[in-house]
Amino acid sequence: MKKQYFAFLLVIALGLMLTACGTNADTNNGANSGNTANKEQAAVTTTQTTKEMMDALLAKVEQPALMELQGDMLTQLYYLDAALLDQFTIMTPMMNVKTNEIAIIKVKDAKDVATVEEAIKKRAGDVQKQFETYLPDQYENAKNYKLITKGNYIFFVIADSADADKLTTEYETFFAQK
Repeated sequence: MKKQYFAFLLVIALGLMLTACGTNADTNNGANSGNTANKEQAAVTTTQTTKEMMDALLAKVEQPALMELQGDMLTQLYYLDAALLDQFTIMTPMMNVKTNEIAIIKVKDAKDVATVEEAIKKRAGDVQKQFETYLPDQYENAKNYKLITKGNYIFFVIADSADADKLTTEYETFFAQK
């Protein structure tokens, strides 16, 4: 119990530090048409691959059963050409009763970031439409997705708001200055 309490306080402290440091961490929710947060033009890097980041996120924030997006599904579901991307890891729901989805994408060239963001917004719209009349709670999750851009890295998450916030906070730590 003490360890959980300490971990909770640590997450809060990290979140406050990130916010207080002026990282422009204002996030929009899916109800806004922009849905993009943390656009940073400066070079942003991390030593981890998108796969390593995803594994770390999923180890810290439990999610329903997810499967990794493979092959031509990138084009079919995300409207993206893999040639634009340096690397990506996208986890989609294993069953069609959940909207939970997490994507970490590293774009090769900064000029293509806006194109990738628009494709992700289109994917978010597809998920919303799919659940609009199906499961109201999942539809709400889909409407309130998070989309964060840091340099050439793009993070997209659909989950309930508490998990989306936890995942976002954890994602931010990959780019914290050391």
